[in-house]
Amino acid sequence: MDVDVVALLVAGVLLVASLVAAVVDSPRLPGAAVAVPGALLLAVLGVVGWPDAEATVREIAPTVGFLVVILLLSDLADREGLFSWSAAVTARRAGRSSQGLLVRVVALSAVVTAVLSLDATVVLLTPVVLATAARMRVPARPHAYAAGHLANSASLLMPVSNLTNLLAFAATGLTFLHFTALMAGPWVVAVLVEYVVLRWLFRADLRVPVGEPVHDVPPTPRLALAVVVLTVIGFGVSSLVDLSPVWPALLGVLVLAGKQLATRRTRHADLLAAANLPFALFVFGLAVIVLGLQLNGLERLLTAVLPDGESLLALLAVAAVSAVVANLLNNLPATLALLPAAAVGGPPTLLAVLIGVNVGPNLTYVGSLANLLWRRVFAATGEESPSPARFSLVGLATVPLTLVLATVALWAALQV
Repeated sequence: MDVDVVALLVAGVLLVASLVAAVVDSPRLPGAAVAVPGALLLAVLGVVGWPDAEATVREIAPTVGFLVVILLLSDLADREGLFSWSAAVTARRAGRSSQGLLVRVVALSAVVTAVLSLDATVVLLTPVVLATAARMRVPARPHAYAAGHLANSASLLMPVSNLTNLLAFAATGLTFLHFTALMAGPWVVAVLVEYVVLRWLFRADLRVPVGEPVHDVPPTPRLALAVVVLTVIGFGVSSLVDLSPVWPALLGVLVLAGKQLATRRTRHADLLAAANLPFALFVFGLAVIVLGLQLNGLERLLTAVLPDGESLLALLAVAAVSAVVANLLNNLPATLALLPAAAVGGPPTLLAVLIGVNVGPNLTYVGSLANLLWRRVFAATGEESPSPARFSLVGLATVPLTLVLATVALWAALQV
């Protein structure tokens, strides 16, 4: 196996530096400020050819553009009060039952993650869940973990649920509806397993009676609710007519942004901030850096490691390897690195990779950027975040079982 050790070392150092910058997320040194110059450096040094770098950027540009639109849609829906209203309805229906609240938080987190992406669950829903638990005077841990875990594991359902899915979607060659149909089983299984295990782990916390039930619910944000529902329907329709799902999402953004700009509830600067363009640049830079690893030995290594075939054992092995790589590299670069090797095995292998890189990160904080954002939400709300050891212990209880059963569900769906 031909491996350029120096090139691998340079690209590896730049990958680590980029991820550290993204984790710290300092205004003075955002992830893009490291990843983009790092990508340019690899091209200048010849670790990655300029044509290869340009081709990579062009290839993922539609995916990154769609991510920007989904982030905008989530932010606009939040400004309409969709998340606060959803959490209030969830809390009111839970009554005096902390276990009932967990059921509803799991369901709400699963739906928000699937429809509006895991970023919406972590950044927008989790703070509301923490505030709701404090208001009801119940331990926040079970409900916070539910939101955090479901942000990863419930992102299996649709291409729009996670950037990892978006990156793999084009490689699968599946339509939006076919992708969703195949991943529906794994998604349901993942949600159920997470609920059962979290309920068992936090059974003592869930016995604490609700101190103050929620009775008042803000007005229903009808426009935002209608826009989100119609956008999801639009995803399915666009798949049938061979149209990119970005268009129904963009239409939803235009409707909500138009209303909020007209009523001065938001500003153009707010929309620009919500689009998170620095993160888009970070993804472009990261893709080129990972390409540097792939071209200099990593792709050949992963091709040798990933098993061939569509048998249950092969798919389980693919999911397990993908989960390990995600916890070593972080799931975003792991997906970029695994895709070329997994593409050889076709859609079954690619979907098994997604189970690994979406469920696996619940094992460690470094597994996904969503985990790190989730941890920062605690600090922002004044709550003490779980230690890395505690987080991993909970992950050890949920990840292996979720990974295995979700992969079994995928295998069963492929037999139909």
